[in-house]
Amino acid sequence: MTKGQPAVVLLSGGLDSATVAAVARREGFELHALTVSYGQRHERELEAARRVARSLQAARHVELAVDLAAFGGSALTGSGEVPKDRPIEPSVIPSTYVPARNLVLLSLALAWAEAAGARDIFIGVNALDYSGYPDCRPEFVESFERTARLATRAGVEGAPFAVHAPLIRMTKAEIIRLGVELGVDYSLTWSCYDPGPGGAPCGRCDSCRLRARGFAEAGFSDPLLVARPE
Repeated sequence: MTKGQPAVVLLSGGLDSATVAAVARREGFELHALTVSYGQRHERELEAARRVARSLQAARHVELAVDLAAFGGSALTGSGEVPKDRPIEPSVIPSTYVPARNLVLLSLALAWAEAAGARDIFIGVNALDYSGYPDCRPEFVESFERTARLATRAGVEGAPFAVHAPLIRMTKAEIIRLGVELGVDYSLTWSCYDPGPGGAPCGRCDSCRLRARGFAEAGFSDPLLVARPE
């Protein structure tokens, strides 16, 4: 890789995506951050994505609106209540699964990568401390990378794409330790699926609980829970 080569990074504003963006920056890539507003009820993560993109000095930050809420089928897009305090078992796919979300997001990232002359895409999926979503598994990422080579002019002409998922086999605690090492400011991120009326994290959804457990196991306090001036 030539230093400064562009890479498209899917940046949701969450803990994992901020960490994977920092990994891409450490590897010398020029960050082209892509944030998708897909109709999620936790829109505060879009604000978080802007903060993280600025913090990591992304060369470009594109926000794209693709309203998956029009299809329904997920508690994250308004179809039903966000489950709280449930046993988190990866073998059970929860109602917060958004149909084909990561497939859609990676397709959009691929389109931008090909247009921008980038050959690398980064995504912060994780298959250990996660809610059981099928589009967070290694076999999905590997399959998409093969599809990218078949479905694009660049791939057919011998310039294939690499889909990087460096966090996929890490625990949440390991991800947080890595992010701290890389200087990620986790106070800029957002994880909660269903914040309260005052905007505070609910502390009870899968995402809040996985985040809390990760910080505890990593031996750090979550800066998002420490009062700071707006």
